[in-house]
Amino acid sequence: MNAWGASAASLVGLVVLGAVGSLSAVALGLPVPLLIGPAILTTLASLMGLPLQFPHHLRNFIFLLAGIAIGATVSPDSVAALVRWPLAFALLGVAVLLMVILGQRLMVVLMPTDRRSGLLAAAPGHLSYVIALGEDLGLATRGVAVVQSIRLLALTLLVPFAVALAGIETGIGLNNAPVIHEMTLLQTTLCIAAALALAPVLMRTPVPAPMLLAGMIIGAAVRLSGLVPGGLSHWIAFPVLAAIGTLIGTRFAGVTLAELRRSALAGLAGTTLAAALAVVAAWFAAGIVEMPMLHVLVAFSPGGLETMAVIGAAIGANPGFVAAAHVARLLFLSVLIPVLIRRTQEPLPASR
Repeated sequence: MNAWGASAASLVGLVVLGAVGSLSAVALGLPVPLLIGPAILTTLASLMGLPLQFPHHLRNFIFLLAGIAIGATVSPDSVAALVRWPLAFALLGVAVLLMVILGQRLMVVLMPTDRRSGLLAAAPGHLSYVIALGEDLGLATRGVAVVQSIRLLALTLLVPFAVALAGIETGIGLNNAPVIHEMTLLQTTLCIAAALALAPVLMRTPVPAPMLLAGMIIGAAVRLSGLVPGGLSHWIAFPVLAAIGTLIGTRFAGVTLAELRRSALAGLAGTTLAAALAVVAAWFAAGIVEMPMLHVLVAFSPGGLETMAVIGAAIGANPGFVAAAHVARLLFLSVLIPVLIRRTQEPLPASR
């Protein structure tokens, strides 16, 4: 089979896994089933050796659509929390610093690995950045990637279950916030076009997840301006959520069971440490921003920006706060990781 045929077969497989996983999770009554079901089923398929690969351009388009859906849930009332964010961000910064410093020591003991690899494995986010930096440093990044993937999957699964145990209804889609109406096809097309125009501008900046953020900015702008009455149609939002779930599962493609066993303990221990610190910081920050503690926890959780933003939208959290907190965490890591790398007495490679 040629490359095109293999890619097409992989895409068909992802569609089937996403559909079966979604329907199964809905039938079982799992929280955020359109995200959880595909994530679990695709992870299992990847570990079984199925050659699953999510097309890069499709991934970017999915993120853009998710951003529009999330941004369209922003209301004028949610913007009022802006004046309280600086103190919350300070708490988040302290939590991230502790996640990295304590997590590095944990990784060195449990993986075991050198201090630089341990630092990259402990980073609570910014997977593409830490992997690229590890490659430049000549480190063995496979273990780092597996540990980071375990963190992403664990938080994707645990946060919705924690929300469900707290008695908060999550529903199944991206439009669970108080959005009564849905965009027309023309409005949706215009939003997509505007987001596609904005995305290249954001790509020239150090802002992470530019496709998602471009969609969020456009979605929030048209909702706050009154140009559109609500969010994306469920016929679009639901498949987008399932696609994000399958994308998470494909991160385990090519990982052997032996590699998984070696890194599982370190990954779960690091995730537990980071999650505990996030809980403490969220508990203090909830009173500052005057939001439910679980809403702040989704914003402070060291999971993927796209995934946590989707979960935040599903539980009705302030989408602007969730996105801003995750962007702040990733930007902080962009500065913190090189500084800590230098403290290991190992020179950083020249920029490429």
